[in-house]
Amino acid sequence: MSTGPRFDRPKPTLRTVAELTGYAVATVSRALADDPKIAKSTREKIAEAARQVGYVPDRAARRLRTGRTQVVTLLLNTDHEFLGFTHEFLSGITEGLRGTGYSVTVVPDSLGPDRLSPVRTILRNRLADGLLFTRTENFDPRVRMLMEEGFPFVCHGRTEFSEPHAWVDFDNEAFARAAVQRLIDLGRRRISLIPPADSFTFGQHIRYGFVSAARAAGIDYEVAETVTIDSPRTEIAKAMRSRMAQPNPPDGYVCVGEAIALTTLGVLADAGVVPGQGVDVVAKRASPIFDNIRPRIETVFEDLRATGKTMAEMLLRSMEGAPASELQYLYPPGPTSWQAPEA
Repeated sequence: MSTGPRFDRPKPTLRTVAELTGYAVATVSRALADDPKIAKSTREKIAEAARQVGYVPDRAARRLRTGRTQVVTLLLNTDHEFLGFTHEFLSGITEGLRGTGYSVTVVPDSLGPDRLSPVRTILRNRLADGLLFTRTENFDPRVRMLMEEGFPFVCHGRTEFSEPHAWVDFDNEAFARAAVQRLIDLGRRRISLIPPADSFTFGQHIRYGFVSAARAAGIDYEVAETVTIDSPRTEIAKAMRSRMAQPNPPDGYVCVGEAIALTTLGVLADAGVVPGQGVDVVAKRASPIFDNIRPRIETVFEDLRATGKTMAEMLLRSMEGAPASELQYLYPPGPTSWQAPEA
C-alpha cells in the first residue's frame, strides 16, 4: 500500500496545527511567524508539527481578508561601496520583521536614468505593503512618487524635499570630518577623496564634511573629478596611479567604503607605498575585513545590520499610520580603529 501524500485530503490550516499540538490558533500563528515572545521550544514544536502536516500559509486568503500582502519589498542595488552590504542589511531587515508575519522580497534597483520602473510595477500590482530602498538621491523620484501615492516607505538616506518622509541615515558629514582630523593627527597635509556622485545625498554630505574640515585646518585637499566610487575599479585605479605619478601626490586618503579602500591599498602596494610610512588611509567599514589585512589602516564603523533593523521597524510603524516626522533617525559614526598602523 502506498504511503505517499494524499492529495485528496483537506488542506491543512492553522486550526489543524493547533489541534495537533494543543495550542491556541493565535499561539500557532505567532509561533509560525517566529515571534520571539513565544518560547523557542514551543516555536520548534509547532514548526515541526506544521512541517509534518504540510501546512503552508495561505497568503492569498490573508490578502483577501486583510487587504495586505504581508510582504515588504527592498529595492536593492548590488553594486555598493561595502562588500558585505547585502548580507548585513538584509539580516537587519529580517530581524526587524521577525514575529510580525511579514516577509521581505528583493527587487533589483538600477542606478540608471529610470529608477521608477520597479516602483510603478509594485504600486500598480500591489505586490507589497511597503517599500525599503537605498542610494537615495537629493530629489529622489521614488520618494516623490511614493509620497504622492501615500504608500508606506523608508529610504536609506535623506533628501532635499521640504515635506517630511521616513528615512534612516548615517552621519556621513561627521565621518568625513573625523577621517580628515585623524589624517591631520597622523601628520598628513595633502589628502584625497574619491567621492560618491553628487546626485546622492550622502555624497554631498561627505564632500561638505571633507572640504570644510580640510579648509578649517589649512591643509591641501583633492576631490577626484573624473571618477566616483561607482566607476569601474580599473578606472579608479588608473586615475589614482596617474595622480601618484604627478608632483606632490596625496599623503592621506579618505575612503568612503571597503571596496574603494581595497582599490586604494592595491594601488599603493603596486607603487611600493606602505600605509603608515609617509601615507595613511582612513576608511569607512561595515565588516571585520580590515582586521585581517596588513598593514592595518584606520577605520570608522557603519552598522548596516542596525540600519536595516531600524528601517524595517520604521516601515511597520509607517504602515500603522505613524507620522513621517517621527520616522527619521541619523546614526552617528560607530567605533573607530585609531591605532598606529603596523608596518
